[in-house]
Amino acid sequence: MKFRTLLWASLAWPLGALAQDNGERASLEQLIQEARAHNPDIMAGRQRWESGKAVIPQVQTLPDPKVLLGYRDMTPNREVMYGMSQEVPFPGKLRLKGEIATRDAERMEQDYLATQLAVIARLKESFYDLHFVHDSINVLGRTKQLLEEFEDTAQSRYSVGQAAQQDVLRAQTEISRLLARLASLEQKRQSLHADINRILNRLPNDPLAPPGEIEFTPLRHLPAELNALLDQSSPLLHGQQKTLERGDQSIALAKREYYPDFELDARGLHDNAMKTDGYQVMLNVKVPLYFATKQREGVNEAVAGREASFQDLQALRQELLSRIRDNLAQAERAEKLVKLLKDAIVPQSRLTLASAQASYAVGKVDFLTLLNSLLTLQENELEFHSELAEHEKALARLEGILGETP
Repeated sequence: MKFRTLLWASLAWPLGALAQDNGERASLEQLIQEARAHNPDIMAGRQRWESGKAVIPQVQTLPDPKVLLGYRDMTPNREVMYGMSQEVPFPGKLRLKGEIATRDAERMEQDYLATQLAVIARLKESFYDLHFVHDSINVLGRTKQLLEEFEDTAQSRYSVGQAAQQDVLRAQTEISRLLARLASLEQKRQSLHADINRILNRLPNDPLAPPGEIEFTPLRHLPAELNALLDQSSPLLHGQQKTLERGDQSIALAKREYYPDFELDARGLHDNAMKTDGYQVMLNVKVPLYFATKQREGVNEAVAGREASFQDLQALRQELLSRIRDNLAQAERAEKLVKLLKDAIVPQSRLTLASAQASYAVGKVDFLTLLNSLLTLQENELEFHSELAEHEKALARLEGILGETP
């Protein structure tokens, strides 16, 4: 008994230490705000978006001009040349390059939003898992206290010959099994603690208050509305759509490559011997002479890339629809079980345990019946907390897919 008491104290101490500080509890909303501000994945996505926006004015600007300086010595004539040349793409090419860069930046924006949603969904899942671990420890703690009371009762009855010794041994065995489960839960609690701190960009051992209470969250939209919501607000889908739009612009630009680019060259001349000045103006035209193997294949490349983007969009949409259906089914199942466990199974199990306790005290039922009633209540309470957490996790995954609360 002394060994079990020491082991229970060692398991309960970390939770007690975390629960101090005037009963402070970790708020999910505060954790989400901290993740948005400090998570490295979110911050990297934001910077990639800023980088993409900075590309747009660059590709819409004319190439840098060239300054020309020269000297020619043909005795007795000596000439000094100076001037400037400017490359000018065919009209429309710079505009199309700007539109392609704009689509890239818009895709990066959607990737940033999708990353933010994915990080928050992971944070919520870890938070709900941690909440379930704390609830499980509380349930097992209550069970342990009752088992110790049962052990004392069985010991008293055994001492007067009203019960078998195996009742006492069975109670002690169940207490030891509970301590083993509590050890596993403590390890899981520490792992989830470190995972949440990682998402928040904290050190793994930084303090984290126990999670605050969670409530059952009903669906805001009908199941039939979720598919339409995917097309309206999902950054995952919108990002791939921007890639498809970029493909359309790439095809238009590839077709423009059939048209020539120009280079304007203006030079001033000074003849030292004749003491005369002059100028020279030239127009250079880049002729797409090898269009059969260059420009034509460039168009084929752009068309194939656009078709690949379209197929990627279709595949992604089908995958997201499947994930919506799967998570919706999980949420609906959990909702039914939560209501059934809360309203019927758990209350009935408590009544059964109370009846078994009263009957065992007067010798009307055996110890095994009493023990089964307690363990049944324990498992039903654990299942209730598990299904509540699974329901909220399914909604978190749906929000990560859809881009808003389902």
